[in-house]
Amino acid sequence: MSKLNVLVFFGGCSSEYEVSLESAYAVIEHLDKTRYRPLPLGITMDGRWLYFKGDIKKIKNNTWANETDAIPAFLSPERVDHRLLLFPGPGETPKSIPVDLAFPILHGKNGEDGTLQGLLELFGIPLAGCGTLASALAMDKDRAHRLVQAAGIQVPKSILLHSYDSLSHALSFALETGFPLYVKPVRSGSSYGITRVEKLEELSDAVSLAFHYDSQVILEENIEGFEVGCAILGTEQLITGELDEIELSEGFFNYTEKYTLKTSSIHVPARIDRSLSVKLKETAKTIYQVLGCSVFARVDMFLTPEGNIVFNEVNTIPGFTEHSRYPGMMKAAGYSFSQVLDQILRLAVKP
Repeated sequence: MSKLNVLVFFGGCSSEYEVSLESAYAVIEHLDKTRYRPLPLGITMDGRWLYFKGDIKKIKNNTWANETDAIPAFLSPERVDHRLLLFPGPGETPKSIPVDLAFPILHGKNGEDGTLQGLLELFGIPLAGCGTLASALAMDKDRAHRLVQAAGIQVPKSILLHSYDSLSHALSFALETGFPLYVKPVRSGSSYGITRVEKLEELSDAVSLAFHYDSQVILEENIEGFEVGCAILGTEQLITGELDEIELSEGFFNYTEKYTLKTSSIHVPARIDRSLSVKLKETAKTIYQVLGCSVFARVDMFLTPEGNIVFNEVNTIPGFTEHSRYPGMMKAAGYSFSQVLDQILRLAVKP
């Protein structure tokens, strides 16, 4: 069987640019090269599209966007002509490479939020991952919570702030809900712009920080207990990995903890009994389907001391390094990193 050309997007105009480089390196490294031919397509922080043909270690250490290894590139918009168009430079003949499917490994805005997914769907290129609407909904913490709550699943109490709203709305919510509480950009990932607010005097600065990352901000009550994640693979028939559990020594699972585990630990499988594990997995599947997810995603929930399940968020393009949570949960269920990637790509090209 001939190899499939997989367009692997990485980088992006996002605060999570460097995280994407790590994930994309791991994906390209572990793709089954007997079945797939990766076509690395990087997007720089300032929005340039560059086809990368060098040593993939340069992606990991962020030296990939150089004149020797990177060629300006664009996707053909014609739905019948799935091609990557390369423009080497003055005096050189433009070239093109056929594309069988696209695998975006972009975290955060302008990549995980439905923008790129919409472009790929418009061009008719098979997509390895959630579609436009599901990606946009999952990125929007307020709308995702409203939909999941409508399906009968508990969500944290919250209030939405726009840039034109008075801080008095936030103050009223904080006084009613109590501390600690969380202030978050509505559409952001990797915990960028999130603050755990311990007292009223910290609220104004926390709101200002969150508005630095988005035009809308959400305030959420603190949920006692711990966070549990569920890796899901599939569109019609859903496979779940083993649940993982985040153990915190203090504070919350912020950017530093997510990528260094400096003072926290991740337990796979989660340290809960089997019946509760089954319930959490079924709840995660419901959330996945309510938001219209497909191919793969990670669903994060809180488990309270009373055994209640509270929805937190869905990551439609979770971290994909070899040591990230999603691959770790799937590995604990018996699926190697390469097998997971193969299943994702098979689902993308399934008729």
